[in-house]
Amino acid sequence: MATSTFRNKNMVRPKKTGAAKRRRCLVQRRRLVALGLSEEEVAKLQVHEVRAMLRRPAVVVAAVAKAAAASQEA
Repeated sequence: MATSTFRNKNMVRPKKTGAAKRRRCLVQRRRLVALGLSEEEVAKLQVHEVRAMLRRPAVVVAAVAKAAAASQEA
């Protein structure tokens, strides 16, 4: 009976896959586009920058609104 692998959670826990990570990154990028950022801006961002922006979505929406107001005035 393999009790050592059964009790060791590190050996039986699900592993992260590259496909799942790419899918998560794509979903996160789509969420930023839904918040108002352009696709070109989002494409230039690194993964850690995308995740940092999604931590505070209200700040992102406010920044997009401020940039839109500034562009209309100019």
